[in-house]
Amino acid sequence: MSKKQPNILIIEDDIALNQAYVTILGAAGYDVRSAFDGEEALKLATQQEPDIIFLDLRMPTLDGIGFLKAYSPKTQHADVDIIVFSNYDLQIEIDEAYDLGAQRYVLKAWASPKELIKIVEDTLAAKSEEII
Repeated sequence: MSKKQPNILIIEDDIALNQAYVTILGAAGYDVRSAFDGEEALKLATQQEPDIIFLDLRMPTLDGIGFLKAYSPKTQHADVDIIVFSNYDLQIEIDEAYDLGAQRYVLKAWASPKELIKIVEDTLAAKSEEII
């Protein structure tokens, strides 16, 4: 029986960044899907629950905080690790994201491709430790 490939959902409205994250994580062997706003992401995340979500906060249509409120990671999707990946470091937004169920908050301007993969590896390792 083959092991399930980890599924990652990228929610990022910047087309170049979205494609870069998909390319980097896909090349690292992950099953990656992407959305360009919170509404599209809600549909994708409920169709096939991802293992990890990288969530931008500032997006059109439905922003990251709106996505967290609608997705309810604390109650309905507790097995999904949500990593806020934003260029904004306003403490009020960081606190709200954590309160709504995000597990981690990363400034994307500081994250290299290598660091992006390490974040995924660390998150998956922590997930497997929880199961044991």
